[in-house]
Amino acid sequence: MTVRQSNERVFIGLGTNMGEDLERNLQQAIDAIGALPETEIVRASSFVSTAPWGVTDQPRFLNAVVEIRTGLEPLPLLHGLKQLENELGRVPTYRWGPRAIDFDIILYGQRVVDLPGLTIPHPRYREREFVMQPLREIAPEIAQETL
Repeated sequence: MTVRQSNERVFIGLGTNMGEDLERNLQQAIDAIGALPETEIVRASSFVSTAPWGVTDQPRFLNAVVEIRTGLEPLPLLHGLKQLENELGRVPTYRWGPRAIDFDIILYGQRVVDLPGLTIPHPRYREREFVMQPLREIAPEIAQETL
């Protein structure tokens, strides 16, 4: 069976600051994204330790960005990522609070999506060094375009 995959470049931000092994959290998350239907990892950034954003009284985060190819449209992709967050141990806390794993769709090709619960490009991602640093590593031409 042939899997239909988009030629659009899709970028997902990942972050974690809960658990004994944050690197393992991110690696498991990357592997899980690659196991989504019609989805493959194209490249993954290095893991970057960053200060918390929004609520600063919590442990540092480990962040990364992955580029994927997927046949999933934005909303089904979001639903798949939210399911993975639950499977990987994310427990709802409070906005910008600590989490075992967090996924954000940063860019989905040139698409602009504005739905309840999903905005693409992700709002304010250009202001967040924990997104821009890994994005510059794996897709400097994309990071440059967004300035």
